[in-house]
Amino acid sequence: MLKTGLKIYLASKSPRRRKLLKQLGIKFTSLSVDLNEEILDGEHPVATVKRLALHKSDSAVPKIKNGIVITADTIVVLKNEIIGKPENRDDAFNILTKLSGKTHKVYTGFVVRNLATKKKITGYEKTDVTFRKLLPDEIRDYIKTGSPMDKAGAYGIQDDFGAVFVKKIDGCYYNVVGLPLQKVYKALLEIL
Repeated sequence: MLKTGLKIYLASKSPRRRKLLKQLGIKFTSLSVDLNEEILDGEHPVATVKRLALHKSDSAVPKIKNGIVITADTIVVLKNEIIGKPENRDDAFNILTKLSGKTHKVYTGFVVRNLATKKKITGYEKTDVTFRKLLPDEIRDYIKTGSPMDKAGAYGIQDDFGAVFVKKIDGCYYNVVGLPLQKVYKALLEIL
């Protein structure tokens, strides 16, 4: 188990990331950082998620006097197209239709920063996710739940219904949920 005298902060609005950290038995305080998660044309997905996670970390640091800050950002990539969160229901429908029957990649970048020692670890994880062929009506029914609206790729693998879209995954399940637990935990151990 992780033992530290420093307070741990998760700078994320994601309830999924909070749940994952709680799963590890880590006591932490959540705080929110509002920023534009801009996708830059031609930027590699790894560079994108690392840049966005670092931007979130830099935005969180002024709100905290001391402790450890964890930030993360997740994107979905189909072929060379980076797919973030849907803008509206029509966008969610188009995204899920695009992912139907195909394999896409989920990237999560993360930053673990110790403000006392000034040490910072930046990393990422990549997981391949294959969707089965989706029916338009089940996509519409899923969108009606509101669940896809705050998630990269317009789905949650951990959702009751979004889970049935996934035929198989190759890589870290927790990465697809939004936080590669093994790598983040290892970074926490290294940064103490």
